[in-house]
Amino acid sequence: MSDEERTNGEERFEEEARIEAEEEALEQEAPQTVGGGDYAPSVAARVSAFQRAGGAVIPIVTTLFALLMGMLVVAATGHNPFTAFKGIFNGTGLNWLFPWVQGQARIDAAFNLQQTLIVTSTLILAGFAVSFAFKCGMFNIGGNGQYITGALVATWVGSSWVNMAGTLHIFLAVTLATLAGAAWAGIAGFLKATVGVHEVISTIMLNFIASFLAQGLVGRGGQLQNTTDPSNPVSADIADKAHLPVFWGDPILQGLHVGFFIALGAPIVFWLLLYRTTLGFEVRATGFNPEAARYGGVNVRKSYVMAMAISGAFAGIAGAIDILGWQFRLGVLDIQIANVGFIGIAVALLGRNSAIGVPLAALFFGALVQGTSTRNPAIQDVFDPRLAGNLSTIIQGLVLLFVGADLLFLWLWNLRKKARRTGPITASSATTGPSE
Repeated sequence: MSDEERTNGEERFEEEARIEAEEEALEQEAPQTVGGGDYAPSVAARVSAFQRAGGAVIPIVTTLFALLMGMLVVAATGHNPFTAFKGIFNGTGLNWLFPWVQGQARIDAAFNLQQTLIVTSTLILAGFAVSFAFKCGMFNIGGNGQYITGALVATWVGSSWVNMAGTLHIFLAVTLATLAGAAWAGIAGFLKATVGVHEVISTIMLNFIASFLAQGLVGRGGQLQNTTDPSNPVSADIADKAHLPVFWGDPILQGLHVGFFIALGAPIVFWLLLYRTTLGFEVRATGFNPEAARYGGVNVRKSYVMAMAISGAFAGIAGAIDILGWQFRLGVLDIQIANVGFIGIAVALLGRNSAIGVPLAALFFGALVQGTSTRNPAIQDVFDPRLAGNLSTIIQGLVLLFVGADLLFLWLWNLRKKARRTGPITASSATTGPSE
């Protein structure tokens, strides 16, 4: 081998080694190895890092796969999946956006869309209740308990002080419900910050405590039970002045209330808090690496408590707008079947914990819940409407399953790219080694 060929080979090997070193340095700087807790990388931090790597394509593919599997389930029951999903789509009211839908069909679509947006409003807030804690490296499983706490306080305030002015009454109910949700979630943040209790364990326990506490207060003999029918375990109705105003539709038929605008403001508040405040910087720094954040002067314990409190505030508002917007009372059965906080987990994961993705994911799940409800006549001719709710649950579960699967896919893809990068270098070194 000539000196010139040997020199070119050495230069090529050195260039490949330099590129590999730079890529490894970039991988070390990436957030995929960052922990969210003091003792080990948290689940939330790992999920958040992989989600940032997946971009917007993965959630779309995840949703399509979940819908495809849902169609297979419908086909397995002997029904036409295309007819079924057409009925579900019409039940969401989204066909109201099509100008060729006219007459009674358009009136029905408008009503269905109002119901879809009511559910979506709650899910947006529930999604952010999970997402904000994610940004701090914590997994808020307790959104359901925080939602129930907010609903309970809104019920208490709304059914009291019936002579108070309407606007002030609504403001007081929403504010106290927000603070109640924040305080309830703050307990989990405080336990993590002081004694290291994992937030998943504490929030699950707080879910049960909130549920049983609320059932005791509105159940038979409870302090908030109605006084007109002692045999009925529900609270007193909130005052008419405390109802959220309806701006689209018939108030008697549960039109779309102004809580929708509160939900639309949530992404703005979420983004501003995280990216335009010192608190948001500290929360994100703690989520990336609590030890590095502490070394940089961040009060990590404060970040844990504040992140959980803000997450609980989102969930508390969700409970308030449901009570003041359309439910108007709280019963034992309502508490037992409440699952808003758990759907919020799916919303946050599918929406990639982003200010844009969470509302879009909430719209998807809101449409799914409304389109498969027993109130949707479009699916009654397709299959038993009582089974439609199960289809909704199946699709929700499939979305969560495929969200986990896309993390596995990203890990395998990164592993493949790393193998492809190291392959040529090994071959080059094997070629140039003996010649030297």
